Amino acid sequence: MIREKKLNEAVMECYIRLYKASVPSVDFNDLIKNAKINEQGQKEIPYNDYLIDFDLETEIINGIIKEYKIGKFYANRFKATIYLGCSPKYKLKE
Repeated sequence: MIREKKLNEAVMECYIRLYKASVPSVDFNDLIKNAKINEQGQKEIPYNDYLIDFDLETEIINGIIKEYKIGKFYANRFKATIYLGCSPKYKLKE
């Protein structure tokens, strides 16, 4: 389905931008390529090794939603996928 393909592309682009903006900065494609495979055959991304400011993450996510013209109905699904997926962990406010 075209919508699914578009959402999957948006998710990948979002992770690429989030990890590029994280500390330390890293290429998400390299993380995928070098990821260890667990017992279920899934790639394990070490997301706890990378930090990102929550406000910056929100800005990137909203930018992707706007850029990919993701409607309101799918925007909530998209956000849930990113927040509950393998995005970098948040920096604590000081």
